[in-house]
Amino acid sequence: MADFDYDLFVIGGGSGGVRAARVAAGETGARVGLAEESRYGGTCVIRGCVPKKLMVFASAYGDMPETARAYGWNIAGDGFDWLRFRTRLHAELDRLEGVYRRILGNSGVTTYDTRATVVDAHTVRLASGETLTAKHILVATGGRPVRPELPNAHLGLVSDDIFNLGTLPRSILIVGGGYIACEFACILHGLGVKVTQFYRGAQILRGFDDEARGLIAESMRDRGIALHTGTNIVEMTAQNPDNAAPGSPVRVTATTGHTEDFDAVLFATGRTPNTDGLGLEQAGVKLGRGGEVVVDDYSQTAVPSIYAIGDVTNRVNLTPVAIREGMAFVETVFKGNPTPVDHDLIPSAVFTQPELGTVGLTEEAAAEQEPIEVYCTSFKPMQSAFAGHDERVLMKLVVSKATRRILGCHIVAPEAGEMIQLAGIAVKMGATKEDFDRTVAVHPTMSEEIVTMRHPTRSA
Repeated sequence: MADFDYDLFVIGGGSGGVRAARVAAGETGARVGLAEESRYGGTCVIRGCVPKKLMVFASAYGDMPETARAYGWNIAGDGFDWLRFRTRLHAELDRLEGVYRRILGNSGVTTYDTRATVVDAHTVRLASGETLTAKHILVATGGRPVRPELPNAHLGLVSDDIFNLGTLPRSILIVGGGYIACEFACILHGLGVKVTQFYRGAQILRGFDDEARGLIAESMRDRGIALHTGTNIVEMTAQNPDNAAPGSPVRVTATTGHTEDFDAVLFATGRTPNTDGLGLEQAGVKLGRGGEVVVDDYSQTAVPSIYAIGDVTNRVNLTPVAIREGMAFVETVFKGNPTPVDHDLIPSAVFTQPELGTVGLTEEAAAEQEPIEVYCTSFKPMQSAFAGHDERVLMKLVVSKATRRILGCHIVAPEAGEMIQLAGIAVKMGATKEDFDRTVAVHPTMSEEIVTMRHPTRSA
């Protein structure tokens, strides 16, 4: 057997790469090296899920004084201090990065704070020029946001930039209709920014349940977000050509012919895998049309010693999925227990206001597959109705007529992400509508409606 520097070398220090490295080293005694060219924690911890969710929390407090007054409290709203929040945000991200570094060190992983590229099936090269060999190489380099091919697109921000803004813009145009675009529209509106959103499609949140995304679009508009579907940018120019940097004020002309000035534009129009310049194709690894690493059910590439997990494979781009893929990789390669990755029935949440929690098939996808029944209710929740708010929530179950199994569960409500995590367990276990019916409701709660809907709203 050839003598390698490492049993495993991981390229990328995000959630998936770190989990695979520390488990392989800590639980199997493997010699593991890991290289990260930016910050440990990757997209999720540094410029994705974690800072975004903290901004979600911050944005939700804007309505609290008004709601509190309806409940008898004398509370004044004094506005939002972005710099104070940003200081605490960055301190928390620094703390979490330190946690990741300590976890790797305590597990015996050797780390390299530099870029690494693939030379061949068993060799990586660091930016310093040093080469290292490994029996197995794991690519976990994630993805990054991209700007559209549009003149002056460099003037627009991307999601990574939001967490580092010096000041909040007074007005912003968000381009895109996916979950990142919609989440930031709600966040920035909640922080006091005047938000306009363009999406070229007919409805936001493509791929999610039609009824659920319709309610979210309605809620966003009711809150004051100027959401324009079927709309895109025709032309974008700097208001001040002498200061034409990303995030600077721009003048935008839309496909509708309308022209408007914005303090900033945010592009949330897609992400791409980080495979550029990694040397993967030269080493024999196959890439897909979008630059993603092509892998099999065990995350193995066309080169048997090279594996890939997480967003760089563009399978299901969610942090918990990358972590699961990393664990399955360790089970397969280092524990002798071949474990395919399970991408079926993954619960997920969109942190708009209100949130969307979803697991399983949409009504539309289920109806194409087999005959179904739909159980659905929409209502004003007690807490907001008492305060005089008009916002509605949605609870929806998609049920197979043949097996009575719950094929999909969709919730639009405050804290829907928390609810869908628990509902996801039941759906993953194969619960039937009658199993839900046998479950006693917790009263008074919003979620009790999930187990009290007795008659189908419609069949398909």
